Amino acid sequence: MSRLSPLADRARPESFDDIAGQTHLFGEKGILRRIVSRGVIPSMIFYGPPGCGKTTAASIIASKCGKTLHKLNATTASLQDIRDVAKDTESMFGTDGVVLYLDEIQYFNKKQQQSLLEYLEDGRITLIASTTENPYYYIYDALLSRCSVFEFKHVDAKDIEKRVRQVAEREFPELTITDDAFSAIADSAGGDMRRAITMLEVAEGAADIDKDNNAVITKELIYSLTPSSVQSNFDRDGDVHYDLLSGLQKSIRGSDPDAAVFYLARLLEGGDLISPCRRLMVIASEDIGAAYPMAPVIVKACVDTARELGLPEARIPLVNAAVILATAPKSNSAYNAYAAAEADIHAGKGSEPPLHLRSPLFKGYKYPHDYPGHWVDQQYLPNDLVGRKYYDYGENKTEQAAKVYFEKIKEFHKK
Repeated sequence: MSRLSPLADRARPESFDDIAGQTHLFGEKGILRRIVSRGVIPSMIFYGPPGCGKTTAASIIASKCGKTLHKLNATTASLQDIRDVAKDTESMFGTDGVVLYLDEIQYFNKKQQQSLLEYLEDGRITLIASTTENPYYYIYDALLSRCSVFEFKHVDAKDIEKRVRQVAEREFPELTITDDAFSAIADSAGGDMRRAITMLEVAEGAADIDKDNNAVITKELIYSLTPSSVQSNFDRDGDVHYDLLSGLQKSIRGSDPDAAVFYLARLLEGGDLISPCRRLMVIASEDIGAAYPMAPVIVKACVDTARELGLPEARIPLVNAAVILATAPKSNSAYNAYAAAEADIHAGKGSEPPLHLRSPLFKGYKYPHDYPGHWVDQQYLPNDLVGRKYYDYGENKTEQAAKVYFEKIKEFHKK
């Protein structure tokens, strides 16, 4: 590869052993490594964050299976590009089929995705598509059902440092890089291998010259190349990052909108959009719950909007969600109810529902809609759990109103 190519491209691994992280996929017992070793690969979807090895893995897989690799990006590719790839199967180089690596497949519309089906079904093309978004949201069922989905994860800082050291030794043998500089690169990369290699390349061009006229990369140089927000939000073990998420949830749970906004801003300014989106959706059900049943709906709308907008505009719907949740009434009654039921299940209780709830005849079942108030007294829990209470109404307006409503209905049926 040309010396003019970015270092991240020149330093791409050529074997599974050199891929940083992803041991669940490419380690000694990794699932993809085992699949490829058998020589027949299915169409696949690689799902994961940027810089975690998706493109590299596709190249290695195609090489190991002896197939011609074509690369397209869904942001610019057209239907004609797909047809041109299919035509290559008619040449002497494509007689064994071709691998099409389609990056950012979420940008293909339904028609474009469906255009791939014909080639996948007759085996002319083996598709390896990659996406940073949840494939079950962005890829249509017809295509999804023909592919195996594999999740790539952020690369651990230790794995990043190990790979950066290997690349530096090979590409810049005369360059002095301090141990804490390697650590700073790995910590500042935020799980993105490509970002780490790019940082190394930039640092090499900006290296300090010591008194002996040697080029040196220090921790201070790396930090001068790294936005302060990234430095503050990521550390070697990811502890700071998860502390911020914990701070976000506990601030909302404690009804402190100011702290909630602060922790959300720390996460977003560090470039992390996905984690706060997920955490806000969890909070809506775990900590607000039945006290404000619309909370999950509102938060989901804010999250969807944020993902469509991307950063920096995503901060606007997300801060709305955080403030709404922080100032909403709180209840964990449903969360506690599930935990109690889970404990009984793990203890081996409740293995058989009552006979009148079981098909095919439902003998003895009383249809509640046939009774006043759409309620009738009958057994629903298994025999060994009769009388067990899982759910307690929370001390909030919504749940207390529901409690009063059902108490009135039950009192009516006693008369």
